Amino acid sequence: MDWAMKHEYIVFTHDLDFGTMLALSHATGPSVLQVRTEDVLPDRLESIVIASLKQHYTDLTSGSLVVVEESRARVRILPI
Repeated sequence: MDWAMKHEYIVFTHDLDFGTMLALSHATGPSVLQVRTEDVLPDRLESIVIASLKQHYTDLTSGSLVVVEESRARVRILPI
């Protein structure tokens, strides 16, 4: 998380711990794109991830937690 913040990267994960870390730390970054799907194979995630990055670009570059499911996405602006 420190490295991503320092280098202005977005953390991409399927792990729920990153959202928890942001909430507990009240950090303002880095942004996290969290995918919550059963099928995490690249062929399945490709369109979901690309669409989410495009749709939530402004939020992700400003500091947010974006939780993406197959049928919806939720955005929480940092700090949580």
